[in-house]
Amino acid sequence: MTIKVFGHKAPDTDSTGAPLIWAWYLSDVKGTPAEAKLLGEPNTEAKFVLERWGFDQPEIIADVAPGEDVVVVDTNNVAELPAHINDANVVAVIDHHLLQGGLKTRAPIEITVRPLACTATVMHQLMGDDAAKMPENVKGAMLSCILSDTLEFRSPTTTEVDKALAEALAADLGVSISDYAAEMFAAKSDVSAFSDAELLRMDSKEYEVADKKFRVSVLETTSPATVLARKDSLIETMTTVAAEDGVDQVLLFVIDILNEEATLLVPNDLVKTVAEKSFAAKVDGDMVVLPGIVSRKKQIVPNLQL
Repeated sequence: MTIKVFGHKAPDTDSTGAPLIWAWYLSDVKGTPAEAKLLGEPNTEAKFVLERWGFDQPEIIADVAPGEDVVVVDTNNVAELPAHINDANVVAVIDHHLLQGGLKTRAPIEITVRPLACTATVMHQLMGDDAAKMPENVKGAMLSCILSDTLEFRSPTTTEVDKALAEALAADLGVSISDYAAEMFAAKSDVSAFSDAELLRMDSKEYEVADKKFRVSVLETTSPATVLARKDSLIETMTTVAAEDGVDQVLLFVIDILNEEATLLVPNDLVKTVAEKSFAAKVDGDMVVLPGIVSRKKQIVPNLQL
């Protein structure tokens, strides 16, 4: 049986690249047939990475079948996984996020969750000496994942392990990190083709805080003004998206990659309370700038309060 390898819904570069990396490792190194899958359309940066390194876009799947073998990467949160994930046979989890709970397995499995900035870095460590066998496109995917998740080392999640690996991969590939990261971020910043609802869901995860369910969305961009020009319509669409997705509120953080700050849209008193209690911010109007905030994993989610 072929193992399906996938990350979270609303796949970013790490949740697109990591399944490809691990499926290659299982199939070509370990001799265990595996295929990368996606749980949704990849974002524009991830699509750029696929094309740049010559990958076909993995098949998008809606759910998993009872008993089929799967490897979960870049998440352990059941809210970000297929509806019937606990009916499948999860054989491994490889992640770098906090433990959420709720994921059930049929037997003891390999679980690796390490405090690194990127799932691909964890995978490199797990490969050991076999990492030297990676072909150019797999190395390119790994480099892309690290640069994306660290925002080219700007994110506080960045470790020296991530940085050293990215630099080694770039040198091996003959790639300039600054030039390549600029290409990636430019691709990520082009959101002109997406509706407001698509933007709110594009890079989002569900979290619960004090009995309130939030869809925490981030848009990482080198052109925040382009997104904020749509502020009024985005705020209006939040109500629809929240109702359709069964959450109390959408929190949208527009991350300015170059200036290393976030702008949180503030549509109502609930979000105003979140901003003031979570980030000690003074809110005056329908948005607030949060200096130094760039990481959902390390700076946004752990601080959410009501």
